[in-house]
Amino acid sequence: MIALIRMRLTGFVRGGRAVAPLITLMAVLSVIYGGGRSSASSAYGYSAVCLFPILAWLTKLLLDTEPDAQRRLARLAVGPVREAVAGLLAAIVVAAAVCVAAMLTPWLFRAIEAPEPGSPAPSLAAGVLLGVLAHILSALAAVALGAVAARVVTRRILPGLTVLVSGSILAIVFGLSGSIAPWLVPPVMATARALGGRTAPTTGTLALLTAWTVLWCAVVLTVYARLRRGRA
Repeated sequence: MIALIRMRLTGFVRGGRAVAPLITLMAVLSVIYGGGRSSASSAYGYSAVCLFPILAWLTKLLLDTEPDAQRRLARLAVGPVREAVAGLLAAIVVAAAVCVAAMLTPWLFRAIEAPEPGSPAPSLAAGVLLGVLAHILSALAAVALGAVAARVVTRRILPGLTVLVSGSILAIVFGLSGSIAPWLVPPVMATARALGGRTAPTTGTLALLTAWTVLWCAVVLTVYARLRRGRA
């Protein structure tokens, strides 16, 4: 399975499909961090929100890189479960690399500032750790969304783009609505709001956001597995 992951990553990078999302990523990060300084938790919280659609886009492109005939051969060689997991793991590797780059970027722009002494805001170290959590949750949700938008599930380009774009937009719109609707999408906006407050989020809040993300991803990936089994 490691060889299959490596093959998919190599094909994705050499095929040039990652260029457009990465250029978009550079532009987004420049806008976020080029306008001023903020606390680490707040900056990283909203960075994770902006990364969500880009990571989902990267996931879809990675899973779409492999030709259908080659994917079927991989299923015969390693089995359908391991073949599907290999694609998701390859997407997680890409998402992790992008998240690391995104978390290093504000230091290049000097966009992170430490809170004033006595401030109730999270410390610099705590803010960075909260940022790591925010990016992990965003990456997991993005990989799940990108997977259900992949060609092996949607078959055609337009349905795949519809799932990708609508899922990304609804994750932000529903996250701002304040109604019961936010439970239908991953808590990328809820996480950003929690990290952007004047005080550090409580352990209970972080546990809720983590459980919410894990449950959402489990449901979406279950749908992905069933649709993939029927259409592969």
